[in-house]
Amino acid sequence: MRRRILALVAATVLLVLVAFAIPLATLVRTVAVDNAMSTATAEAQALTPLVATTDRNTLAPAVAQVDATTASDVSLFLPDGTVLGTPAPRSPLVELGMRGTSASTDTGGGREIVFAVRDANAAGGAIRVFVPDDELYRGVTRSWLLLAGLSVLLLAGGLLVADRLARSLVDASTDLSGVSERLARGDLAARADPSAPAELGVVAGALNGLAGRISELLREERENVADLAHRVRTPLTALRLDAEALPDPQEAARISSGVDGVQRAVTGAIEQARRRGGEGRSADAAAVVRERVQFWQVLAEDTERAVTLDLAEGPLPVTCARGDLEACVDALLGNVFAHTPDGTAFAVELAPRPGGGARLVVSDHGPGLPPGTDPTSRGTSGGGSTGLGLDIARRAADSGGGRLTLLSPPAGGLRVELELAAPEA
Repeated sequence: MRRRILALVAATVLLVLVAFAIPLATLVRTVAVDNAMSTATAEAQALTPLVATTDRNTLAPAVAQVDATTASDVSLFLPDGTVLGTPAPRSPLVELGMRGTSASTDTGGGREIVFAVRDANAAGGAIRVFVPDDELYRGVTRSWLLLAGLSVLLLAGGLLVADRLARSLVDASTDLSGVSERLARGDLAARADPSAPAELGVVAGALNGLAGRISELLREERENVADLAHRVRTPLTALRLDAEALPDPQEAARISSGVDGVQRAVTGAIEQARRRGGEGRSADAAAVVRERVQFWQVLAEDTERAVTLDLAEGPLPVTCARGDLEACVDALLGNVFAHTPDGTAFAVELAPRPGGGARLVVSDHGPGLPPGTDPTSRGTSGGGSTGLGLDIARRAADSGGGRLTLLSPPAGGLRVELELAAPEA
């Protein structure tokens, strides 16, 4: 856009300069020629009365003086053929003047002016003035150079003003684009400059209003989710007290462990609801996955499931909050227990991702995906559940700059691949 504005202004200024500069240059040339001709005519006409009233002895010095003091060549042709002043050929125009007709014409190297005169005896003569081109166009070149320099200055000034205007428009547009990208990344504190030129300032104000409204709606949503999650703590506390009152210590410990898991999930929901965009968006995938696998291994032993682990040593930093990553791993492993029969083996693999980040693979030898279903869609499930498990994993992958892939191996079962990107340096 900046180049287009500069090109438009340059073309406009050039058209204006051409429209005025060319006629002005022609006028300067015409005025210079007219001034030179007027001066030569006045000098020649000053000799006319002398020819009619002065004898030859007095006339010759007068003509010589006029010829010496002017830049033009002055010649006086007498009736007897004598030439006073600058020697000059008897041109056809001079012959015409000798017969009583005054005229002027362009000749090689200048302009010739002839005035018909009469001496004291009423005999015909002629005064010839030759004005060379240097005298005709004296000062024209300098005037044209000054006019060209002024045109260049006007063009440069127009381009400078246009560049400043274009820069302000481009900067304002770039600022709007940058603010939009920051808002898209979740930085709701981003604001555009409402003092941008013209309509861009209106757009900036509208964008700021939209960002403010989004922030307000998200704040209300966070508070509502946090309040709802906080209310769940009361029945959880009652459930914990009931578990502790059980006579069987092992059963009490098992139920208390489940209550602790729900408590952690509720706490994570509250923290996530109150978390501001962009804060705490990183975690060590190796530590989180290892911790959650250890938790689920206890249940795997109770259900006689063989577990194959291939976990890379950490740290493996990823762009995902710790609570979100824990919920994601729990969702993937929980699906194995919820949708496969007891005794079904599964495997968990964690490896570094090329280019940074981590790649988590959870595979099992269960019945696989029901035909014609997309369990990654929110609320969709082929097993009678809420359908939120894989959606949690998908959203964690999307927010972490990665992806979630579901594969059905030829041998059967389900293979879930979760990729998470590394945090920005």
